[in-house]
Amino acid sequence: MALPDLELVERARGGDPEAFRELVVRHQRRVYAVALGIVKDRDLAWDVSQEAFLRVHQHLAEFRDEASFSTWIHRITARLAIDVLRKERPSRRNDVADVPEPVLREAAPGVLATALGTDPQETVLRRELSARLTEALGQLPDLHRTILVLREMDGLSYEELAERLGVPKGTVMSRLFHARKKMQVLLAGYAGIDAPGGGEVP
Repeated sequence: MALPDLELVERARGGDPEAFRELVVRHQRRVYAVALGIVKDRDLAWDVSQEAFLRVHQHLAEFRDEASFSTWIHRITARLAIDVLRKERPSRRNDVADVPEPVLREAAPGVLATALGTDPQETVLRRELSARLTEALGQLPDLHRTILVLREMDGLSYEELAERLGVPKGTVMSRLFHARKKMQVLLAGYAGIDAPGGGEVP
């Protein structure tokens, strides 16, 4: 019977290398997926993943048991991936597009959640849809791709996104709004997603 994450963490804290190895095996695919979703480069995503597990190992003593271990490591991964993007593309600027507050409040729910469905049995992607999602994410600007991954894959709140990205909450809402609209256009015709008014990605 597989041990729960928290017990493995406790054993790893006590110096058990096999316990930490099991944590790596258990979470490495998800960690890599989060990193790749943000940096969109397989080599960079691999580097981020390795660094994330190194940071986890170094800071196990700081992990608080009231939090989920998976959430903790995913946030470490996302933070590292964002740092990599900033270093790789220092010329990028904040998204300054303004969207009226009522529009932001009424924006459609996560487009990835729509594509994947809410029933656990329906969230297993078909190969075609999985490839299409990856392709669509790759066509988004860095800022939009990053915020979409953090919000819809890692589940960060608006407040957490604002803190993580170092931007006001209003910018988070605007950026997420545009990211979702662009994904809707790119995924039009797949999984029942309609393009908002048709047209191409601006």
